[in-house]
Order: sequence, then C-alpha cells, then structure tokens
Amino acid sequence: MYAVIFTAEIKNFDKAYTETAKEMQDLAINKYGCTEFISVTEGGQEIAISYWENQAQIKSWKQDIEHLAAQKLGRSTWYKHYKVQIVEIIREYSM
Repeated sequence: MYAVIFTAEIKNFDKAYTETAKEMQDLAINKYGCTEFISVTEGGQEIAISYWENQAQIKSWKQDIEHLAAQKLGRSTWYKHYKVQIVEIIREYSM
C-alpha cells in the first residue's frame, strides 16, 4: 500500500478550484483505483493524502490528461508552493 501526500501553500482558491479538486478526487477513485482520498484546508495551508495499492496506479493518475490540466492550473493560479511525497506504508493499525 502507498500514500501520496500533497502539501501546499495557498495563493488563491476560487470556485473553479473547489470543482476541480472534487473532480480529481473522483477521477483518482473511480478511474485509477485510489482507495481513499482525504483533503483538508486550514488557513493558507492544504494537505491531501490519497491511498493506493501500487505505484503503477499513482503514475497513471499523475499522467491523466485532466489531472495534468489541473496541475498546470495549480502551478499558475492556486498555489504559492507545493510538495508531493509518495510513501510506502510499512505498518498500519487503528483503534
């Protein structure tokens, strides 16, 4: 199991951002096999964590034409700075 951790400093969020973010979550889950997608925005910061079975799914989602267009808008319009980390989940437990 893998997680993609996206953190960003917000420049400007508008209605198009909210719509695009929802579309990207749906795309990840319904087309590329993402098992869970959590996103939180607080103040000028955003964090999104998505969970995947394998790296091939992550790569396919990153290269999707709609996702590439959203990434371009993110760089030009919505974010001051962002970072993406792809991590392998070694252990998981909960209560």
